[in-house]
Amino acid sequence: MEAPTNPLKYEHRPTGRRAAAPSLAPRRYRRLFRRVAFSTAGVTILPLLIMTGINYYQYQRAIGAETRHPIASHTTNTQRAVESFLKERESALRFIVNQSTVTLDCSNGQLAKNLKSLRTSLSIGSFVDLGVIDTGGRQRCYAGPFKLQGKSYKGQDWFNQVNQRGVYISDVFLGFRKSPHFVIAIRHEGTGGGAFILRATVDSRELSEQILTIGLRPSADAFLINRKGVLQSRSRNYGKVLSQCPLKVPHFSKSAQVVERTDRKGEIYVGYAYIENSPFILMLIRRPEELMGGWISLRSELLVFLGISVILILMVIYFVSGNMVRRIREADVARAQVFHKMEYNNKLASVGRLAAGVAHEINNPLAIINEKAGLLQDRITLSDDDFPQEKKLLATIDSILKSVLRCSTITHRLLGFAKHMDMQFETIELDSLLKEVLGFLDKEATFRNIKVDFSVDDNTPSVESDRGQLQQVFLNLINNAFAAMEDGGQLEIAIERVDDTTVAVHVKDDGMGIPTENLERIFEPFFTTKPGIGTGLGLSVTYGIVEKLGGDLRVKSEVGKGTRFIVKLPVTNPA
Repeated sequence: MEAPTNPLKYEHRPTGRRAAAPSLAPRRYRRLFRRVAFSTAGVTILPLLIMTGINYYQYQRAIGAETRHPIASHTTNTQRAVESFLKERESALRFIVNQSTVTLDCSNGQLAKNLKSLRTSLSIGSFVDLGVIDTGGRQRCYAGPFKLQGKSYKGQDWFNQVNQRGVYISDVFLGFRKSPHFVIAIRHEGTGGGAFILRATVDSRELSEQILTIGLRPSADAFLINRKGVLQSRSRNYGKVLSQCPLKVPHFSKSAQVVERTDRKGEIYVGYAYIENSPFILMLIRRPEELMGGWISLRSELLVFLGISVILILMVIYFVSGNMVRRIREADVARAQVFHKMEYNNKLASVGRLAAGVAHEINNPLAIINEKAGLLQDRITLSDDDFPQEKKLLATIDSILKSVLRCSTITHRLLGFAKHMDMQFETIELDSLLKEVLGFLDKEATFRNIKVDFSVDDNTPSVESDRGQLQQVFLNLINNAFAAMEDGGQLEIAIERVDDTTVAVHVKDDGMGIPTENLERIFEPFFTTKPGIGTGLGLSVTYGIVEKLGGDLRVKSEVGKGTRFIVKLPVTNPA
């Protein structure tokens, strides 16, 4: 009986014997399962993940290249449109100054006529006003809605630059007009010291609305910034004109470029181009989800497919590896059980041969003692001579004969065990067999003050079984019961009729009981809670014998209250 440690009540019917020797320990097979599962998973899943990663990376690069191309193309087209817009206005101003219709003398009203002509011919980005400025920076002539004639621009940056370069396009600014605009100024070298600057103000709002947004999707954005990152046109997402753009000013490039950036909403593609001969930088913003909607959907489907594939592979690996390791364990257990049975049978055979030899060796002197005591008894009782203390001698001889008979009974029991190594079915009275087994243990029960209660139901039938095997079964169970009880315990043995085909024998002790975790393993070979004392073979062999006899062995136990083993045997020979 195994030592209890946990106060749990439990009823257990063994479904098979499991090996618990170090070589057959469950943790060994758990390690084997992990190794098989992990190695198989690594061989199958790792290449799949690597190939998926490579394909994902290559496909993403291809998609990225395909995505950048339309952005670069749109940026280039818009750049050309803006440059054409500026070049067109610059050419119109040059045409005016080259026709010699504009001079420092404003009395003929020619400047106003030129402004009207420009507004009529150029509908987009209309000119707001025109001004003629002398070399000293004073505006000599002005045509427009404001009173700017006589205004001095001497010392202003744009004035100095146009004098140096001959042409100047300014940043967008508000000025006193309180409206976003920019300036195109051209220096004309007149004859006889009549040099002057023709300065035109252009409304920038039409540029933003009619050129930058052409072919632009509602989710995209296009705008102009200057070299300092200040917005030169209205942006859908980054602010109004003349506010600071949160995006970094891109590096200079002669051609349109596409770069990846991040804003407050996430990743973006930025197509940019520097506008020639101007302070403007064109910015075209597109978001990846707008450009790669199909790719994102495909990527999601690919990841879902990969996830499902990995899960299915892991499930197959789990079940196949588990089944393989289970079969290996079952084969190991079966092999171990064969060796255990061979070892145990060899031990039993050795014990049987030893018992037979001892019994025969003891029977010989017992026969001599019995004959000599009987002869002496006959001499005394049949002789006519008077023997001194005849009654005392006869009583002593009778005691010797009874002791010889007792020794003979014990040796016959030993011979009975020794004879039944092989299966031999016969009709057996279970109560007689159990009393015979108890006869081997009555001295221990008396010495330890263990009370044995024996009960038999009426009309309990005999059983057809193997006497020696049953003796071994009940001897093991009663020995375990004695080991589980303290001195002064109580053992109850009861035989009852279950039905017409089955008889049950109950062996109950009031010992320590068996905890639940051990109940599940007490029928395993070599499992014992008594290291150094128990072999762990007793209950395993007992269960095997009962199973071989066509019976059933169950156990009920409650820690601290005791254990009950129930042996159910068929009435007739199961063969």
